[in-house]
Amino acid sequence: MLPFVKLQGAGNDYIALDGRNKNYDWNQLSLDMSKPAFGVGSDGIVVVFESETADIRMRIYNPDGSEAEISGNGIRLFTKFVIDSKIISPNKESIKIETGDGIKTVYPKIQDDKVISSRVEMGVPNFVASKIPISVPSISDNDSPKFPLEILGKKLDITCLSIGNPHAVIIIDENVDDFPLVEIGTIVEKHEYFPNRINFEIVNILSRNKIRARIFERGAGETLSSGTGSTASASAARYNGLVDDNVEVILDGGSLNISWDKNDMAMLEGPSEEVFSGIWPH
Repeated sequence: MLPFVKLQGAGNDYIALDGRNKNYDWNQLSLDMSKPAFGVGSDGIVVVFESETADIRMRIYNPDGSEAEISGNGIRLFTKFVIDSKIISPNKESIKIETGDGIKTVYPKIQDDKVISSRVEMGVPNFVASKIPISVPSISDNDSPKFPLEILGKKLDITCLSIGNPHAVIIIDENVDDFPLVEIGTIVEKHEYFPNRINFEIVNILSRNKIRARIFERGAGETLSSGTGSTASASAARYNGLVDDNVEVILDGGSLNISWDKNDMAMLEGPSEEVFSGIWPH
């Protein structure tokens, strides 16, 4: 019997679990719990562990059972879970969370001892080909990771980057709602150019401080929202000189805000809500 809480942020939903002193096959558990008809239904699970280097440790698993390095929305929902559950003191102005992409600092907004939103230091976006990583014959390790790719007859001008996990972003004039994201995203995710597979985002520029994006997540498929996907979308637009330093990202599940400080640290901010809690019987 395993207690869980399901949470969502801008439509990106995760199941939060306290994994301390528990011995589960977390990969298989994520596969089972994430199924919409036979499980709880989610974009994955976030699991609490003790940390020797931070306030707490988060591990995150995709719906296909694979483990992810980081999720921007996942870490925001994880923050709500550990504070609301009193695993971490709600009196802290910030908490440090150990992830597969290092230690991240999160600034929660608390109301009546419950987290209602949070801001996350996502790191400095990395546009070095070897660090993403990508393996494109025409691009050397230190080149700009921009290149054309043709998939199903569509010519894609791709900008790649890492937000602790790999992303391929295309900025298009065609309405993103009309773009065949699932068909093309399924191919892009597993393309030979991307040795660790890749997340795929399509973006419309609406203004210097607003974009519209749809997101195909590695290991999950199309999602209503994604913290790293939103950060990657806005960062790619900024890299290409199309937006300023504070950007609203409009997603199918809601809106998230991305900003950068003077050191190019990307900050993600958005809401965190509990959907329901329960007991997993297995």
